[in-house]
Amino acid sequence: MIAKSILLLASAALSVASPVAQPDSQPISADGCAAPQAPTLPVNGGPSELPQPPAGLKLQRIALGLGTQNYTCSHPGADPVSTGALAMFYDITSLFPGQSQASLSQSAVDALPAFAVNNLRIPLNFDPVPGDKFACSLTSPFPADAPLRFSSCDDPAPLLGHHFFDADGTPVFDLPAANIHLVAKKDASADAPAAADKGPEGTGAVAWLKLSAKDGAGSFGASLVYRVETAGGNPHGCSNGTTVDSTPYSAQYWFFG
Repeated sequence: MIAKSILLLASAALSVASPVAQPDSQPISADGCAAPQAPTLPVNGGPSELPQPPAGLKLQRIALGLGTQNYTCSHPGADPVSTGALAMFYDITSLFPGQSQASLSQSAVDALPAFAVNNLRIPLNFDPVPGDKFACSLTSPFPADAPLRFSSCDDPAPLLGHHFFDADGTPVFDLPAANIHLVAKKDASADAPAAADKGPEGTGAVAWLKLSAKDGAGSFGASLVYRVETAGGNPHGCSNGTTVDSTPYSAQYWFFG
């Protein structure tokens, strides 16, 4: 579990993110100093890495996702099958090194998902069922829009929007505060690092992903998203025979377009 000191670091004036500095422009300010560089997409250090964004795409926003990964079990002992995720997304772009006066160290930003999933309330409307205390309301899973407060004395992280899977099982990222609506398909995955936080349920961290816009699905504002720095989210398993299984998770989501 992430120590309380991470919260103090993360609370150094959370603010609405300004446009992300881009590495290829490097404008010079009036005092002759180079402008901030764009954050660098994390790598997991494993035997395989996610493909880098294509040339020409620019980082649009970095979000902290906090919610649940959802699964079904067909029978006791079966392998859990993913049915998607539900999550609220919050803007943490300005917290990355060099992006604003609120910037944190790289290690503190990397630890935000683990801190959030282990210390904060999961911001969803729960409707528990036998065997799944994290089951969400089927009709209204998302609470009223509100920023994410790390503690009572912090400025909150602004809400960007929601992540869910549609009736066809397609991942949707609906972030009106960032003018992003991405209907996506999975392009690549990589196991989370062995040291990744296992989450409050101790089930382990879900994989890192690269997803891109589905053709003709009406996406705008971003064409590519990466899920990285995951914490928690793996299923509990099907040994108890429950038909549904939900697990808290958090992650960074990097949007490019």
